[in-house]
Amino acid sequence: MRFIPDHLPPEELQSLQLEGLIATVNHCYQHSELYEKKLHDADIRPEDIRSLEDLQFLPFTEKEDLQEGYPFPLRAVPYEQIVRVHASSGTTGKRKVLCYTAKDIDVWANMFARCYELAGLTTKDRVQLAVGYGLWTAGVGFQAGCERFGAMALPLGPANADMHCEMLVDMGTTVFCSTASMALLMAEEIQQRDLRSKIQVKKIIMGAERHSEAMRARIQELMGVEHIFDIYGMTELYGPGTGLDCQFHNGIHYWADLFIFEVLDPLTLKPVPAGQAGELVVTTLRKEGSPLIRYRTHDITRLLDGECPCGTPFPRHDRILGRTDDMFIYRAVNIYPSQIDHLLSQIQGIGSEFQIHLQHHTDGRDMMLLKIERAAETDSGEDANLAAKVAAHIRHKLLVRAEVEILDYGTLPRTIKKSKRVFDYRNGLN
Repeated sequence: MRFIPDHLPPEELQSLQLEGLIATVNHCYQHSELYEKKLHDADIRPEDIRSLEDLQFLPFTEKEDLQEGYPFPLRAVPYEQIVRVHASSGTTGKRKVLCYTAKDIDVWANMFARCYELAGLTTKDRVQLAVGYGLWTAGVGFQAGCERFGAMALPLGPANADMHCEMLVDMGTTVFCSTASMALLMAEEIQQRDLRSKIQVKKIIMGAERHSEAMRARIQELMGVEHIFDIYGMTELYGPGTGLDCQFHNGIHYWADLFIFEVLDPLTLKPVPAGQAGELVVTTLRKEGSPLIRYRTHDITRLLDGECPCGTPFPRHDRILGRTDDMFIYRAVNIYPSQIDHLLSQIQGIGSEFQIHLQHHTDGRDMMLLKIERAAETDSGEDANLAAKVAAHIRHKLLVRAEVEILDYGTLPRTIKKSKRVFDYRNGLN
């Protein structure tokens, strides 16, 4: 069964988007107290939406909207139509709870099946799921999509390495799905246990956190996989599965018949040209339980022009470059961890794992210490030279000074979840 349309001309896609936008605004206006008030305050009625250009006049939805209305902030259907809820981690306050109708669950499974199809899977594949289950959307999303697609799902979740290694060997797993941090942990375990010749994994699908080219290359080297795919999504947008990079790995194809993606300047909230980085803002087009109008994701990416060689008739955005709320200010310079990550990946001999430690010096000045692993094959005798190179590169590109500490490969903690990169001890912020 095919899940991705073979042919979807731009004018047909735009027609689907307009139809979905009008339906979503009508649905929100009639059934969501939050959106009825937002649209009223913006002096907008559903009949005012006549073209895709009218999207710019609609109000934004902020993450605070999902917290202030806890526990059912965006509910737009009667309670008896809600068949499931999922929630974000709630690290900065109350969890963001999203409602799902039976139709929402069906749409989600189909769009996730598209991701498996785009990755080139077949029904003969065996898909080992090392993502979290429970209120988090990842586990059930990956599993439902796999079952809808027709491949074999092995739903282990973030179990211990022993169980994952055992199942990789015994079950003949061909596809491994996890966070980037978990994939690195498993790749290193496979190397340490000398299991590479005993496993059959050909593809990895990674999501939930940004990963560097160095980490990607290291995982590929240790596991010998053919492709590593980057999947996008978040709890507010059903969950993971809103798009995937194809086998050309030149941007993430997103399902533009289900979402409108805008990339805006995070300060002016005006569109930026294609190819320029900005904040991703998303409007859902088919969501019933918790629809979204111009939701500010705070993820930084860029829209990509041109057709992809794979022929998939859906547009692309770049991999996530960082988050606006990950930014920290150091000596009056705005810095994203992704910038540090990118700069480190340009230096030969540096591994993929690093930490940024911020603290006050005794004289009151801010100090930044970068703890960085050297690459596995690099001799420790090069540490002083590597540290000097990193410090100079940071100074040249970001115009700030940093102390650099080179660590043995494998020193920094591995995790089954997202790796923490920034430790800010200034004014008790961490």
